[in-house]
Amino acid sequence: MSVSAAIGEGRIGPRLWMYANYHCNLRCSYCLTESSPGVLRRQLGRGAMIERALEARELGFTGLGITGGEPFLLDDMPERLAELAQILPVVVLSNGTLFHGRRLAALDRLRGLPVEVQISLDSAEPDENDEMRGPENFAKVVAAIPELLARGIGVRIATTLNDPDAYPQAAMDRLCALHRGLGVSDDHHVVRPIVRRGRAATGDMGVAAGFDELEPELTLTVDGAFATPFGPTIRNGRLDTDLLISRTTAPVAFPAALLARAAGAHAPGSDARLGIR
Repeated sequence: MSVSAAIGEGRIGPRLWMYANYHCNLRCSYCLTESSPGVLRRQLGRGAMIERALEARELGFTGLGITGGEPFLLDDMPERLAELAQILPVVVLSNGTLFHGRRLAALDRLRGLPVEVQISLDSAEPDENDEMRGPENFAKVVAAIPELLARGIGVRIATTLNDPDAYPQAAMDRLCALHRGLGVSDDHHVVRPIVRRGRAATGDMGVAAGFDELEPELTLTVDGAFATPFGPTIRNGRLDTDLLISRTTAPVAFPAALLARAAGAHAPGSDARLGIR
């Protein structure tokens, strides 16, 4: 099966993901990559990201996802995003705590470009949110969202819960009222379970998920190409390779074809994917 056909038929996701870096200013309790301020930076270069994005467009991918670590710890991230957005629409994942001062001012260059920032917000209750993510996280996120929207930058909210089905409806209603009040609509709010990989696995949190349960979305890192953004996880300092597609990431056509082949091998009626994105 060709890559373009696999994308067109929904066998693999239309968005190419890239891990820009692994270091972070937070140390979240369920982090897939054990990111923190003290880990090795291990980052993709700006030139490599642009080249892979151009290749992805030629293959039929229709969007880009940038994650980490915390991507905005890289000082040139706004410039990278502006370049990438000239190639394909971009979603960049962030903890939302760095958008002030010079970092906030640098985002002005993204005005009017197809860039959305997906920010993590797990509860409408500051203490509950900060217990999972770190002190003052809630206050910084709530302050950042209107600033981004005022600059014409799209914002998505991602809520990650240990068990979304068991989360009290009243608490979810308060969270939704909060994000609506901040200017983020319901269709830009994603609720998903913690995936039991990385630091979440160490803490025995979340749902176990492998290739059969996760949506295939080609993901590039400094370590190789993975089947999903949930793939390049780290536990006790060691990289998980169960979802590694290839150590080769360039040209993108090589790992993309391998993923298309693996996804196309699923027998009809056997799909057990959880729909986690």
